[in-house]
Amino acid sequence: MDPNFLPCFLLLLCIVAFADAGSVGVNYGRIANNLPSAVKVVNLVKSQGLERVKVYDTDPAVLKALSGSGIKVTVDLPNQLLYSAAKYPNFARSWVQKNIVAYHPSTQIEAIAVGNEVFVDPHNTTKFLISAMKNIHQALVRFNLHSSIKVSSPIALSALQNSYPSSAGSFRPELIEPVFKPMLDFLRQTGSYLMVNAYPFFAYESNSDVISLDYALFRENPGVVDSGNGLKYFNLFDAQIDAVFAALSALKYDDVKMVVTETGWPSKGDENEVGASVENAAAYNGNLVRRILTGGGTPLKPQADLTVYLFALFNENEKDGPTSERNYGLFYPNQQKVYDIPFTVEGLKNYKAPSRSPVSGGQQVSAPVRGGVSKSTTGNTWCVANPDAGKEKLQAALDFACGEGGADCRPIQPEATCYNPNTLVAHSSFAFNSYYQKKGRGMGDCYFGGAAFVVTQEPSAYFSLISSISCLFFRYCLLTCA
Repeated sequence: MDPNFLPCFLLLLCIVAFADAGSVGVNYGRIANNLPSAVKVVNLVKSQGLERVKVYDTDPAVLKALSGSGIKVTVDLPNQLLYSAAKYPNFARSWVQKNIVAYHPSTQIEAIAVGNEVFVDPHNTTKFLISAMKNIHQALVRFNLHSSIKVSSPIALSALQNSYPSSAGSFRPELIEPVFKPMLDFLRQTGSYLMVNAYPFFAYESNSDVISLDYALFRENPGVVDSGNGLKYFNLFDAQIDAVFAALSALKYDDVKMVVTETGWPSKGDENEVGASVENAAAYNGNLVRRILTGGGTPLKPQADLTVYLFALFNENEKDGPTSERNYGLFYPNQQKVYDIPFTVEGLKNYKAPSRSPVSGGQQVSAPVRGGVSKSTTGNTWCVANPDAGKEKLQAALDFACGEGGADCRPIQPEATCYNPNTLVAHSSFAFNSYYQKKGRGMGDCYFGGAAFVVTQEPSAYFSLISSISCLFFRYCLLTCA
């Protein structure tokens, strides 16, 4: 054998492996008042070697700045437009013409995210999602763009009913027939992919006593064997993604591909946000980039090289919620890096992940790992009654919550502090929220057969359902129950 053959052969294998590996992009959020201009942002993205960007709207300044950059772009039709896009095909057509046709292909729009984490939207827009997706796609067909631009909708992991072990992954039953099956049919028919937002940080934060920080940060660890299929996992990200793959398989949609539209780790958090630090954020994102760009898929889908969008490009100072929400950025608004990680194969050559943080959380990883929830459903979240569920379902759920569910329903008894407003919806909301908080705000803890849903802001939007006189007091009751 030629002595030069083996090294050359191995080099060829490496080149092929990297060519077939996944892709890393970044979410460009703009909920801040101190960010650089869109032109400067595009130059920053290009300088880092990033080739994909996801935005949360179709701001003309951003789309114009991206024109001619060679950067592939995913845009978003916001949740508040779902109703119009679903009910009025002409609106969908006009939106596509104004926000897509006007920029593409000079701005390389490759996908449209119709809504974002719609199932946890407190405005209850889920029922408009499928029609909105179909109308947007039909508009693309009209302009002959349907082959080059995909249509999908990012889901949070809270759309899963089960996520541990990964092999038991399943979607929430109340969403399967009305939403998931028609959506997955649509994705299959149009050659699109399921968009998923996955945050191992949230699972670790809520379960740091049983989840190893090394397991969450892609660092060396003993691994976790899935009791259902015998596969061994060495990081929580893979386990979460395979739970979604398993949920797809359970519905016979193994052929539908997946893109991770959001994932990240905060560099700063409140005192109770365990694991939020610069060191851990650098370790998670740096190791994730290496994991994605060197290929290999997941234990369940070893050939499924993923496209992953890091969240987020900048720290955003006007975001609501806990401190972590404003500290997911890879960069400060002055364009300086929050921490130094590579984004390209070339950058990986000399990259060394940060040393282990002294805060390691729990060292056991055999306990159930709640599959994670969406970025928007962590921090301060509440469980409130669904007024469309009907009196019988609400009453049955209320009876369960206050009975065997163990919710503290004493404050809603006659003459107690939170008895008023004396309505089924208000009392159910209090009981459901008590149960949800006591259970640790896990996935499935705010279900009640479809009689409840999670809200991600103080439930002010919900107050219209109760009397205005008691509104502020009821808000106090919900918050003190948390």
